[in-house]
Amino acid sequence: MGRSSDASPLRKAGGEACALGGAGYAVLLQIAHPSVAQGVHDHSDFASRPFARLFGTLYFVYGTIYGTDEERRRLHSIVRARHRKVTGPGYRALDHDLLLWVAATLAHSSARLNAMVFGEPGAQEYAVFLREASAFATALGLPEEEWPASPEEFDAYWERSMRSLRVGEEARRIVRELFHPASVPLRPLMRVQLLLTGGLLPPDLREQFGIPWSHARQRRFDRVVRVTRAVYPKVPRPVRFLPVTLSLWSMRRSGGWLKPRRARGTRDPRRPVS
Repeated sequence: MGRSSDASPLRKAGGEACALGGAGYAVLLQIAHPSVAQGVHDHSDFASRPFARLFGTLYFVYGTIYGTDEERRRLHSIVRARHRKVTGPGYRALDHDLLLWVAATLAHSSARLNAMVFGEPGAQEYAVFLREASAFATALGLPEEEWPASPEEFDAYWERSMRSLRVGEEARRIVRELFHPASVPLRPLMRVQLLLTGGLLPPDLREQFGIPWSHARQRRFDRVVRVTRAVYPKVPRPVRFLPVTLSLWSMRRSGGWLKPRRARGTRDPRRPVS
């Protein structure tokens, strides 16, 4: 996909800070796929380093939507190279069905959170959003023709995939580690994220994950949604897009995702020998 214009649905929706409220929701949908859960369990440390993993995801999402052509090219090559190492019994991160599912959860969670806050988009706008969201899938290595770009194709794929999800012990262990972090300052934030995640998940998956729920929790979730819907759209756009601004600044400043790695034992020629 070519670089989107500022008026494109993906660029308008993809940077809204409200979408971060669905971060836990997207992660749990991903690991409800047994192969994804096994790969995350075996190879990822996001439960013990949630902020590092969050920034990595934000670099990928925001870099894909708002980065320059060169930034996207470098970013995507690094992501695919790292995924090539994620293999094990019964899973391979570059399998097309896994790439499609992970990319679909990113598109779905962004679209759902924006619809909850701003209202459902028009049919044409949603169709364009889905076509543009193929960028997430192709960035991971999925051929563009395998992305369900029309609303009908995407909705059919989504319903079929949701019926096939099964939460295993690996996924439940990840959830326990993620929402009950060892770091004390993180605990209030993760309690809020647990409430949002529980409210967004369908009841059957919520039960499989072992997320406690009650009428009181549902009322609390509904109240958060009502307040957000009333207040958030009135916040100035630069403030709502602050996560994009900070993530791109951090990505470009650190350069860790964008600069080629030097071989061990070599030095940067721009720096003097100490």
